Amino acid sequence: MDRYAGKPFLRLLECYLLNAIGQLDEGQRLALQRMEPKLREVYKTDGSWVDIVAEQMDFPLELNEQLQDIWKGYSEYVTRQGLKSDPNQFVAQFVDENFPGL
Repeated sequence: MDRYAGKPFLRLLECYLLNAIGQLDEGQRLALQRMEPKLREVYKTDGSWVDIVAEQMDFPLELNEQLQDIWKGYSEYVTRQGLKSDPNQFVAQFVDENFPGL
């Protein structure tokens, strides 16, 4: 949990990415939906938690499709290596490589 200390948006971003690749836990999704009113207040915007993260990060509309392709390629590569793909590890590594300032 040290990864998120003082970085609440980092967890939101990782959940966004997990959601985009179809790997977000249903319980987490429901918790994020319950947080939407507070997120709208904090970020002074409208929309779902997904919309808010995308807006804050200025993500293009086609990002989700690109992420799904990247996840699929990663999963296939890991499987060929005889390993099991871990979506949380994938997302953390993706964030660290592409958003090092967060």
